[in-house]
Amino acid sequence: MKSVFASLFAGLVAVSLSGAASAQTVKWDMPTPYPDGNFHTANNRQFVDEVGKATGGRLAITVHSNASLLKLPEIKRGVQTGTVQIGELLVSTLGNEDAIFAFDSIPGLATSYAQAKKLYAVAKPALSARLEKQGMILLYSVAWPPQGVYAKKDMAALADLKGLKFRSYNPATARFAQLLGASPVTVQQAELPQAFRAGLAEAMISSGATGVDTQAWDYLSNYYDTQAFLPQNIVFANKAAFDALSEADRKAVLAAAAAAEARGWAESEKLNEGFKKTMAEKGMKVGAPTATMAAELTKIGETMAAEWADKAGPDGKAIIEAFKK
Repeated sequence: MKSVFASLFAGLVAVSLSGAASAQTVKWDMPTPYPDGNFHTANNRQFVDEVGKATGGRLAITVHSNASLLKLPEIKRGVQTGTVQIGELLVSTLGNEDAIFAFDSIPGLATSYAQAKKLYAVAKPALSARLEKQGMILLYSVAWPPQGVYAKKDMAALADLKGLKFRSYNPATARFAQLLGASPVTVQQAELPQAFRAGLAEAMISSGATGVDTQAWDYLSNYYDTQAFLPQNIVFANKAAFDALSEADRKAVLAAAAAAEARGWAESEKLNEGFKKTMAEKGMKVGAPTATMAAELTKIGETMAAEWADKAGPDGKAIIEAFKK
């Protein structure tokens, strides 16, 4: 009899353990476009760790960095279709789909962290609504450091870039190149060194973080700190996958996302000066733009702001008006 009860008890324990294990097997894949050394990736990994701890291991998210699972242009569709459950991308890359997604890439509109935060705050409702309409939920956003111009030579004016192959990473930077009289070429961050060495690109606008991540001193010589705008990465999830979580786990994800957003913005600002210092120490000429460059940037920004507001419609105009209050 004892052996019978022992067998039954062992069976119940096995079933219990099996049930506990199954409760911990919700697994999400998270493709990101940037390398492990990038501050966005480090922030995402901390977010993932905090989610795992807060849910008691019931939700396990695996980060696939450096475009190892999906390339940046594939990430939104991957999340939207449920191929992956969560992802990160540069939101302005979606600007051709809807101008609202490019709210952060207007030269001269928001040129500091404080201004970029305000712009994000007023744009967030429209941004979230568009993602939710497509079956996704915005979790958090983090800004890159301000954008500067990289070149292979000393320049007195942005007009010196006319005719060059100018690396673009979103519709806004492609338009920026066109207004300079340059030829925009799309190159993802992971492919920058090869593209410049092969002559496929000759100049670009990007942050100091990109310069350090890709060791720009190996293929470029100059960085002009124009502080044109602060583009943002967003982390977002498939809404069906999110809604399938328990209420407690959804709250845990949102709490970890809020912490990641605050931490990411603070880290971006903290690292900004260090990125420029590193490039200078590696031999690049790092400096402020000339007065001519600043004037050119202002003119281009005015053109692009007007174009964006027209494409973005009533929501775009409302965002600009709220930002300028």
